[in-house]
Amino acid sequence: MASRRCSGIRRSRTCGSSSAGSAPSQSLDRKIFQFALQLEYLQAAFYAAAVQAGALRGEVLDFAQTVGHHEQEHVDFLRRALGSAASTKPRFDFGRATSNERAFLDAAMLLENTGVAAYNGQAANLTKKSLAAAAEIVSVEGRHAAWASSLAGRAPAPRAADPGASAAAVAAIITKTGFVR
Repeated sequence: MASRRCSGIRRSRTCGSSSAGSAPSQSLDRKIFQFALQLEYLQAAFYAAAVQAGALRGEVLDFAQTVGHHEQEHVDFLRRALGSAASTKPRFDFGRATSNERAFLDAAMLLENTGVAAYNGQAANLTKKSLAAAAEIVSVEGRHAAWASSLAGRAPAPRAADPGASAAAVAAIITKTGFVR
């Protein structure tokens, strides 16, 4: 599959595939980071909205505040990395997912696991420098996913390895949530 632009999470396009002969490049890094920025915008906005809604308590509130701060740091990093080329934040509507603790935890697990799959799916397409930066983020995303699963009473590490997903698969998951307007 040839490399294509992948800046919007609602689009079902791929960021590229190393198996197609597209060598990692700074241009491809930018496209992948644009896609990652859209995911990080979504996650940061989700946690901010959940905290603001006021329905979370105790450990779940602590999780939302802590992870929300991390996700905003990821947004800030990617915006700095992209400079003036950074895309704008889309509008979101999280509905019940930010005002009901069970719905919040289900959405948090979905978003965090999707983030891990997105970063893992594009790892081979990044240059060495960008891969190092992405690895720092994906390791934290994995801890977020485990924490959310634990809070929801599910196994925090159900697999020995986390598979990657194509940008198209990630976009389909995000589109299905209805969170992006």
